[in-house]
Amino acid sequence: MNRFVKTGAAWGCAAWLLSACGGGSSNISNNQSGGGSEINNADAAALPGWTLVWQDEFEQAGLPDSSKWVFDTEFNQRGWWNGELQYYSQNRRENAEIVNGKLVITARQERLTSAADYGNQNYTSARLMTRGKASWTYGRFEVRAKLPCTLGTWPAIWTLGTGGAWPADGEIDIMEQKGFNVAEKRQVLGTIHTSANHAGNSLGAYRALPTACTDFNTYQMTWDANKIVIGVNGVDYFTYNNPGDGNPSQWPFDKPQYLLLNVAVGGVLGGAVDNANLPAAMEVDYVRVYRRS
Repeated sequence: MNRFVKTGAAWGCAAWLLSACGGGSSNISNNQSGGGSEINNADAAALPGWTLVWQDEFEQAGLPDSSKWVFDTEFNQRGWWNGELQYYSQNRRENAEIVNGKLVITARQERLTSAADYGNQNYTSARLMTRGKASWTYGRFEVRAKLPCTLGTWPAIWTLGTGGAWPADGEIDIMEQKGFNVAEKRQVLGTIHTSANHAGNSLGAYRALPTACTDFNTYQMTWDANKIVIGVNGVDYFTYNNPGDGNPSQWPFDKPQYLLLNVAVGGVLGGAVDNANLPAAMEVDYVRVYRRS
């Protein structure tokens, strides 16, 4: 999604171009190749050379763990970016709760007119982030999730720079799913946003994924000083290389980024909303962050 050029909870570009993961890019290729928490190190066995440094397995039913996640509600009253239609609630189990070992982020057709920051939205959802709780410079990120099939939903797994300036501090969209038609629900995309590459010049790629909204798939991003590699189910499909010229407009990714999970409604990548098939949810099985051993 894209964020706004002010500090705060999402990533930034011009007001119209902000979103919840990294979206709205006209130059994305169709090339398909292309905190302190208890750590279960047994989970790192499948990744030799990596050490698990942060995780949420969503084992405790109820609201998300407040020691790891905060709710982003900053732009509810003014309205969210990219033409999005949702109100992001806080500590509301109807929009974000842990059930049967899964984090469920649910978009609903409803008006929370009693909320103090209500912005006249016809939909609710949730946007969770680790800002102020955990951030990382380099590592491997893995998120296992099942995406919504309902048209008009726009789920995202992404990171933003802790400096709060968008696009100067960079954005990494590990996974976004468009919502315009059934075919787009069967593919995902990964995108990079920087000062030199954002809005219509964003860099990324699509990946065909027929089971995106019917099964759980593992979305991963590997990030080091030389490159960022985005993939799904162990298959990499997009690489962004550090140009190596020291220009932060091309490579702001030598500073910490924090993680976001959300389901937007409508907007430049969500499209027209199929109200008849709401509520709709993204289910997250786990989030794991590794550092090279």
